Amino acid sequence: MAAPITAARSPVSPVSRVQVMCSMLNRTSASFSRQTASFPSIRLRPVPNRFQALSCSAKQDTIDKVCEIVKNQLAVDEGTTVSGETKFVDLGADSLDTVEIVMGLEEAFQITVDESSAQVIQTVEDAAALIDKLVAEKDA
Repeated sequence: MAAPITAARSPVSPVSRVQVMCSMLNRTSASFSRQTASFPSIRLRPVPNRFQALSCSAKQDTIDKVCEIVKNQLAVDEGTTVSGETKFVDLGADSLDTVEIVMGLEEAFQITVDESSAQVIQTVEDAAALIDKLVAEKDA
């Protein structure tokens, strides 16, 4: 726990004092208390992260198989690297190509992708995560 920071009275106006305190409080919160008439104290405490990045839940085998299907569907050059982060648009795919990719994935994995799910697929990782989810639901 950090030691309390105390602020002595100064000729600085109350508004600028608040601005200085706010700039000190990057990613922390503060509680104010008056211990004496002349020395207010500030206690800083960390604030937990409110947002977390979600990682892909797709299996590496699924990602690899999706990469191969995407390469075949789009006739990608041999030297082009396709990985989980690769966006279909970056490979030159338009909406029709994406539909064909989804159809190829449905056939290869023996699944059915509904239209609303197909519209949010933008990367190989998106497709692999959806496939793993649908396969797990089918097997359950």
